[in-house]
Amino acid sequence: MTTALRVLPLAFIAFVASALAQGPRPAAPTGPPPAWMNKSLNADERADLVLKQLTLPEKVNLLHGTAGLPGAPAVPGTVVSNGGAGATGGVARLGIPAIQMADAAYGVTHGKQTGRYATALPSNLAAAATWDPALAYAYGVLIGKELRAHGYNMSLGGGVNLTREPRNGRTFEYVGEDPLLAGTMVGMAIKGVQSQHVIGEIKHFALNDQESGRNAVNVLIDERVMRESDMRAFQIGLRVGEPGAVMCSYNRLAGDYACENQHLLGDILKGDLQFKGFVLSDWGGTHSTLKALRAGMDNEEPSNRFYGDALLKMAEAGEVSQKEIDEHAHRILRTMFANGLMDYPTARDVVDVDAGLVVAQSSAEQSIVLLKNRDNVLPLTAKVKSIAIIGGHADVAMISGGGSAQVDPPGGNAITPVGAGGPETGLVVRQTWFPQSPMKALQERFPGVRITFDSGDDVPKAVALAKASDVAIVFGWQWETESFDLDTLALSDAQNTLIAAVTAANAKTIVVVETGGPVTMPWASSAAGIVEAWYAGSRGATALARILAGDVNPSAKLPVTFPLSDADLPHPTLVKPPAESRPLPPPAAGAPIDISTAMARQTRVLAPFPLNYDEGLKVGYKWYDAEKKPVLFPFGFGLSYTQFAYSNLKLDHTADGIVAHFTLTNKGKREGAEVAQVYAGLPAATNEPPRRLAGWQKVKLAPGESKAITIALDSESLAIYDTAAHGFTVPAGTYTVSAGGSSQDLPLKATVALDGTH
Repeated sequence: MTTALRVLPLAFIAFVASALAQGPRPAAPTGPPPAWMNKSLNADERADLVLKQLTLPEKVNLLHGTAGLPGAPAVPGTVVSNGGAGATGGVARLGIPAIQMADAAYGVTHGKQTGRYATALPSNLAAAATWDPALAYAYGVLIGKELRAHGYNMSLGGGVNLTREPRNGRTFEYVGEDPLLAGTMVGMAIKGVQSQHVIGEIKHFALNDQESGRNAVNVLIDERVMRESDMRAFQIGLRVGEPGAVMCSYNRLAGDYACENQHLLGDILKGDLQFKGFVLSDWGGTHSTLKALRAGMDNEEPSNRFYGDALLKMAEAGEVSQKEIDEHAHRILRTMFANGLMDYPTARDVVDVDAGLVVAQSSAEQSIVLLKNRDNVLPLTAKVKSIAIIGGHADVAMISGGGSAQVDPPGGNAITPVGAGGPETGLVVRQTWFPQSPMKALQERFPGVRITFDSGDDVPKAVALAKASDVAIVFGWQWETESFDLDTLALSDAQNTLIAAVTAANAKTIVVVETGGPVTMPWASSAAGIVEAWYAGSRGATALARILAGDVNPSAKLPVTFPLSDADLPHPTLVKPPAESRPLPPPAAGAPIDISTAMARQTRVLAPFPLNYDEGLKVGYKWYDAEKKPVLFPFGFGLSYTQFAYSNLKLDHTADGIVAHFTLTNKGKREGAEVAQVYAGLPAATNEPPRRLAGWQKVKLAPGESKAITIALDSESLAIYDTAAHGFTVPAGTYTVSAGGSSQDLPLKATVALDGTH
């Protein structure tokens, strides 16, 4: 998603200032409650009652952003922006509030614009590493509460684009490479957000799987491939979370922009998936009036270039029917009623900082993945008398992901900002480091241990400290941000050189990586321990120290594959747009602000360039399995400080699919949680990849405890898309069901024959 920052950083400041300058909002009407406030009516009935009272200009005003932007139609009763990413004008005379939108992928963003604090949760990919739907729900509940406290009633989070291209600059905002895991986790987070009477959203619909050239990419993909991979993640997320809104994406699909693509919005989303909410554009992602309207886009954000005066004039001239306008306005009003925006109006409040930090720490503790633990170097014990902390600014900070998801760190950036951006991005962004210290967290946990920091800038000096310490912990990091992709999954040369030198100097070296997605590790064989901390949020340092000290037994599993090298990816070289498909560079700082010009720059038609998903169904782990490529760490992998054993797999054939029964045992000496995973291999005639995730269960076990596990593999998990029949079917044939601790650690296997469905 994009805030106006994506359009033009100074433009965002301008429209916030404009909004704040417009003064208090109109008072709500007094007197007996109107008919649409009758809670015994359903959301559709209430929306229809409001529609009957609206003038044509008021209806059109619901269909575009206002957000205090100069040039918005002067419709009486328009409610101004709260200063967030966008706002859809309400109707004050009828008590219909504005939809106040804020970016909220892993926390409410840009709070400093109004001087307000927000909790930064671990990144969305980190949350996916918990494999815990209940935690995803709590994650969403917190975001919903803080949105309300900030005065917002709609979240612009919910990213579920699959990790087809792991160098994507927004990998950290998404939830991995498997549609079942991604759709379930994002759906539960949306459900949590909407429990707080805040509209939830899922995005970016669809196939917005890379940032470089996102406004010009023309995705070429087979229909079956799309339905079984990227679209299936949306399908599950929509079913689980029932979001009120879907954001259409920047890219084209088969030649048409996503926000004016009849097949995407009309045939699939509103047709096959029966979506009842409203579709809004990504910021500046609208390119037409009639084509977008008739394809199924309901709301233009953040302004009114296509859905403002242009649409109003078409409606007045009869080029657009009243019925068409009503259908789009109804979806927006229905969503507002369905999510309680009229019944539970927002009011600014103080954010409960302590409650937020509890959720942030719990999420981080369950998301940090233990990837290697040679000779049980972890957890750290009382035998350790000295620890060298090296690199990664670990004395003062932990890094976060950038772009429209950026949550402002309390007290400001802990590190002097490093800029990025330019002609390729259309956006200037900077690294942001949260003021929290892994070193200090370890010092508090181990007060009697000598803990010394070295920046790692002078490699021989860092090596000397490592040699003089019982244990060395070296921190590596990789920054990701919206608007451009990584050139490589590798850490910088300087970091790899440092890590290799330290691991060679001290056999008890632990490498902690703070990244937005998978990274390559040429030094992996020499490290004693490897820990993936992701972008760990407001309480990441405390959570990391508790993992390293063994106060928390790690239970996270990878939601993405870590390849050995870029050469092993489906597209070894990142596909980048040619010069004619690149956006214009942002204006120089201090240049005059003109919102109309800014939006024209954003929505201008760039020369499309093809991005062919010729890997087909082989997304993520399915690619490596099918191509028989070895990996660094497989999907679903993660270690614990205890050991688990699987036994006694049995399968039942039911009317809705397959049920797997097996026994899980904790064979270690401490309590731990295991993510028990079940994969299905479909009949050979389907030409599917070797296996797909079909179910999982996160199970906590005491030392020596065994538990009978039952996991249902429903028909959705076993189906393929039949392009001739335009629907999903479960093919007849023999299915191989496997269970274990990762996509490549599956000790249990059994087969079952199904008659199939047609």
